[in-house]
Amino acid sequence: MTDADPTTAASDGVLGLAPLELRYLVLAAQREGNRALGRRLEPFGLTSSQFEIVLVLAEYGPITLKELGKLIVCEVGSPSRIVDTLVRRGFVERSTHASDRRAVALQLTVAGKALVPQLREIERSTDERARAELDHADLTGLANALRQYLAGSEYGQVLDRRFGAGR
Repeated sequence: MTDADPTTAASDGVLGLAPLELRYLVLAAQREGNRALGRRLEPFGLTSSQFEIVLVLAEYGPITLKELGKLIVCEVGSPSRIVDTLVRRGFVERSTHASDRRAVALQLTVAGKALVPQLREIERSTDERARAELDHADLTGLANALRQYLAGSEYGQVLDRRFGAGR
């Protein structure tokens, strides 16, 4: 008996997909994307998680830590450790929430706001790279498949809140 060639084996009847390959394709794509993003963020001294939080605060701030946690993928739940770092670095500040004096609002400082145009450009060019490497039908199919896979999950709900459920 010989082992099947993993490069040509089908998984559950799906041609061109080796057994157990799908999970690793998604993982490898995520890691490759994070490495590429990390290289672009090095000059700013930011991590990909800090990058995401700065951009979310630029769009939705001022918001509470709980509200922020509902809008980010990098750390679902409480991103307090990452926010603490951004506060120490002078990019985010805490203040009394306008509608609830018991709550703390997070917002970008002047220094944090100054980063946003450059970070948006990194985000835009990263998105353009994916669009250049995949034709429209493949990109649409991939996005729809990933949305379907994430539907109802905690991360799927985060993306729906952030980008709109009807996209």
